[in-house]
Amino acid sequence: MPTVSAHVARTLAQHVDHVFGVMGNGNAWFLDDLTRSTTARFTAVRHEAGGVVAADAHFRASGRIAAATATYGAGFTNTLTALAEAAAARVPLVLLAGDEPTSGPRPWDVDQIALAAAVGARTYTVGRADAAATSIIAIEHSLTYRVPVVLAIPYDVAALEAGPVPDAPTPSLPGPMSPAGPFDAAAITDLAKHLAAAERPLLLAGRGAWLAGAGEALGELAAATGALTVTTALGRGVFPDARYDLGVAGGFGAEGAMALVREADVAVVLGASLNQFTMRFGELFSPGTHVVQVDIAPAATHRHVGGFVRGDAGIVARGLMDELRTLDATPSGWRESVDLSVARAYEVGPADGMAPDGRLDPRAVAHHLAGLLPADRVVVSDGGHFIGWANMYWPVASPDRMVMVGTAYQSIGLGFPSVAGAAAARPHDAVVLTTGDGGGLMALADLETAVRTAGGRGIAVVWNDAAYGAEVHVYGRQGITEEPMRIPETDFAALAAAVGAEGVVVRSLSDLDRVAGWTAEPVEDRRFLLLDCRISSSVVAPYQEEILRANRTH
Repeated sequence: MPTVSAHVARTLAQHVDHVFGVMGNGNAWFLDDLTRSTTARFTAVRHEAGGVVAADAHFRASGRIAAATATYGAGFTNTLTALAEAAAARVPLVLLAGDEPTSGPRPWDVDQIALAAAVGARTYTVGRADAAATSIIAIEHSLTYRVPVVLAIPYDVAALEAGPVPDAPTPSLPGPMSPAGPFDAAAITDLAKHLAAAERPLLLAGRGAWLAGAGEALGELAAATGALTVTTALGRGVFPDARYDLGVAGGFGAEGAMALVREADVAVVLGASLNQFTMRFGELFSPGTHVVQVDIAPAATHRHVGGFVRGDAGIVARGLMDELRTLDATPSGWRESVDLSVARAYEVGPADGMAPDGRLDPRAVAHHLAGLLPADRVVVSDGGHFIGWANMYWPVASPDRMVMVGTAYQSIGLGFPSVAGAAAARPHDAVVLTTGDGGGLMALADLETAVRTAGGRGIAVVWNDAAYGAEVHVYGRQGITEEPMRIPETDFAALAAAVGAEGVVVRSLSDLDRVAGWTAEPVEDRRFLLLDCRISSSVVAPYQEEILRANRTH
């Protein structure tokens, strides 16, 4: 007869096609039935945090919910940083975890429900009679509120016989949020009038617009108003016409592009939270810009917002189009009047790629790699000082091709397991990881996972400056001792080779030529490629300089 764990595994597998994690005492029965009796695929990682990270990256790269699994106790506590990141980033996933027996905690048990709640995740605990139904409730909660949930199996319940697996109902999910009532209708009409009269209209879209499927509608709205467009880091590529797009708003943006943003007289923000980085610490828009936010949040999320419409970005964009047609509005012509090629240009460093200290300038490396990396790339990013380089120099085709696991919780060390999630989500695309030496060493357990799961579709770019770069630039400048901020230079190329990858130490731009040869090889004939880029720690990313300026003035 099927066990309680079988009820959970078979129910979960109806809605989740991939599970990532580490087997232990608390989830052994679950994994046994999952792999024997379902079509869901299990991918082993080497650290429990990596399982949650991979499930997180899977959703970001595909829009499909995935699951992670870990045992109780130490296995569960190992997941907490990754769980906190998923909660902060509003990423739905299910963490299937073993838990203490119903008879009470053992010496190695902890209060997992309290720990999960502390980082923003709700726990659902299954019993012998309700395992399938509880599993569905957990999935429904995760997808409805876009948050991670924990699905717990008590140790003394996991192997109990539970009878035939019942037919559990399909999760009931809310539809897109439509503006409601006369106030919202009046706000949309008023916004359309502002857009119709605008001389320099601007549309800013974020990840929320992508999740709403609003790309096509936003493209039509931009064309109808003649607006320039700009995105958040997580919304890159949401506008279908890149010719008039300024790139990323905030510290990742080119100075010329950000100057144009400040010229806007009307700015509509759709599906973007307007955090301090996007808003350049309050300097993104000029005081004269009329800023209106469209979001499903209960209220505006920044004090510079002058108008707010609560609703799905796609629905509101289409409503604005209807109003503009009623007004016989014509495009402003602003976007055709400016030279965007100049505005979007970034500094690329010295021609030979070398910084004054004899190490590579990361700007030159990033710029050079932009022309060599596979066009079908999905970029996955760890956290650290280096995050600006990929966001500035490596364009992606759509928001689900830029996966940044760690930035919401300000974490490092989640890069290598992100590769596994993205590789599973997009099995035919190249996966390019950007990580630092500090985060890379922290995630080293899952270097093997990245190499094994991505194989010849995977590239890792390690920005190796022998330092925790952000700490050097923030605290080293203040005279704090740098010894704890420095890392002995690590041979990541050799570490990669030890787990079956091809490692290349990059000390000059010519060393990057291997990427062109690698890309030309058949995928099945090549190995995972790791580029150990020995960069200078003296080059500070523009977004970091922006943070430093803000810290001095606040």
